Amino acid sequence: MADIDIVQAHSLEPAAARAAAEQVAGRIAQEFGLACNWQGDVLRFERSGVEGSLTLAPQQARLQIKLGFLFGAFAPAIEGKVTEKMRKVFAGQAA
Repeated sequence: MADIDIVQAHSLEPAAARAAAEQVAGRIAQEFGLACNWQGDVLRFERSGVEGSLTLAPQQARLQIKLGFLFGAFAPAIEGKVTEKMRKVFAGQAA
């Protein structure tokens, strides 16, 4: 199993951080057909071969993804895309 762990700093208010998390999750969900649901400040997502969470904390968002065998080969490409999206929606909006 391949693991992806991305931590992105931000200075967003809680509501804006949640909206940014939903943008990231929406992109991931669309690309990989994932089901997403909030559990407090943690957005969990999964499908066969992929599971993970996006945890919101003050000034930080942490995305953790576990990829099964079939998706593991694409881990570097997936990590690159998700890192860029996280940077844009969290740091890009941080003012």
